[in-house]
Amino acid sequence: MNARTLKEKYGNDIVFWGGGADTQKTLPFGTKEEVAREVQERVKILGKDGGFVFNAIHNIQAKIPVKNIISMVSAITKF
Repeated sequence: MNARTLKEKYGNDIVFWGGGADTQKTLPFGTKEEVAREVQERVKILGKDGGFVFNAIHNIQAKIPVKNIISMVSAITKF
């Protein structure tokens, strides 16, 4: 789903819980830089004017590189 479209269409009516990082593609297979970039982009889009609780899309699965989890958390705290 496109975060920007969802925020524009429903952002005044609902709070987004999750969607901060893709646990099926980016977290397991992306570089730490790609993870950080995705997190920053999602927070910027979904967090605009409030209504966003950061969380990964789903539970973090086994075999996710630790460096990517650290990158995700680091990107949140920097933002």
